[in-house]
Amino acid sequence: MEVIVEEGCRTPRHSECQIPADLACPPAPRKKKVGYVMKQRDPPKNGYFQPPDLEVLFTVAPRREAFAWT
Repeated sequence: MEVIVEEGCRTPRHSECQIPADLACPPAPRKKKVGYVMKQRDPPKNGYFQPPDLEVLFTVAPRREAFAWT
């Protein structure tokens, strides 16, 4: 009885090593139903918030010129 030994690598041919056949993809997820409808709100009784003049808070001070060391 002779045993033939092949040198190198070879692809496995056993059925357990094979890539399975294409399976069907699952269905796409369904969109959720909207449970409520947003109703129009009335404006506030006291009016809307009026912020102070923000430009006054964030003004940039003018640059001072550097001293000339001579």
